[in-house]
Amino acid sequence: MKIEKVINQPVIETDRFTLRPIRRSDAGLIGQYTSDERVARMTRSIPHPLPPGATEAFIALSQSDKRAEDVWIIDGSAHGHAEVMGQIALGRMDRDQSEIGFWVAPAFWNTGIASQAVRALVAANPLGCKTMFGTVFQDNPASARVLTGAGFDYLGDAEAFSVARNAAVPTWTYLKKLS
Repeated sequence: MKIEKVINQPVIETDRFTLRPIRRSDAGLIGQYTSDERVARMTRSIPHPLPPGATEAFIALSQSDKRAEDVWIIDGSAHGHAEVMGQIALGRMDRDQSEIGFWVAPAFWNTGIASQAVRALVAANPLGCKTMFGTVFQDNPASARVLTGAGFDYLGDAEAFSVARNAAVPTWTYLKKLS
């Protein structure tokens, strides 16, 4: 018998989906979506092509007591949608700060799912942060609109390495003060 570890993260309900901790049973859909080059290229950490075992390793790390970020699945199953529509995370930083990151499966692009997930996570503020940051690649203006629509302010330009692109990519950084 295998028992899945319970993660100490809140479940956040919206009218279209639930943000819930990641589960091992999510591996199939996460692997399917993150193996899509369009998804991987817009993240810093998802490789393309996706190597065998990468999804399972990510889930194990996300469930670890020593994880550096809390990961939520955007789960629409209670509302007649897919069980995994995307993912959103808060990376822990010092001084009551965190960095928000998200991806949505291509089938759900341009539906407002990302915008609603970001707004819900910011409103819940499960890590009790005073400040949240968000960084997007400059060739992904849709994600920039998600952040600005959730009240994030432009902070500046930088670069971040993308594993899928194997290159440093220009970014826009955003900031939201919470208290």
